[in-house]
Amino acid sequence: MAEKTMTEIQEEIIEEFGIFDDWLDKYNYLIDLSKSLPIIDAKFKTPEFLIEGCQSSVWLKTEMVDGKVVFTADSDAIITKGIIALLVRVMSHRQPEEILDTDLYFIDRIGLKENLSPTRSNGLVSMIRQMKLYALAYQAKSKQK
Repeated sequence: MAEKTMTEIQEEIIEEFGIFDDWLDKYNYLIDLSKSLPIIDAKFKTPEFLIEGCQSSVWLKTEMVDGKVVFTADSDAIITKGIIALLVRVMSHRQPEEILDTDLYFIDRIGLKENLSPTRSNGLVSMIRQMKLYALAYQAKSKQK
């Protein structure tokens, strides 16, 4: 089976969130998604892996595997953990160029940004920025070889 594109995954997420009529149900779904996030090794829960700009603690570890960026993450806040789980689902196991070139339109389409508190919304922007910065760094590194 061919690997799904970032667009296909975003469409799946939009469809999944479309099932729910109100945001309480969508928050509960985010909480469920947080449980699907693979556990990050405790040794990576250090300031070095902490994303700046998030109200709650969000740790993001990244590595390059077979030319693709692989993200693992965790958060001490359950809704935030659900949000980072969505981002990891869309952006992990991708080539750096793909991460940098893809518009993450699913965030607006599911109404995530406008249903977050301003601090969580800033955190979301910080998470995306950090993931794209890692992709940019890997892209630059691969061009040096």
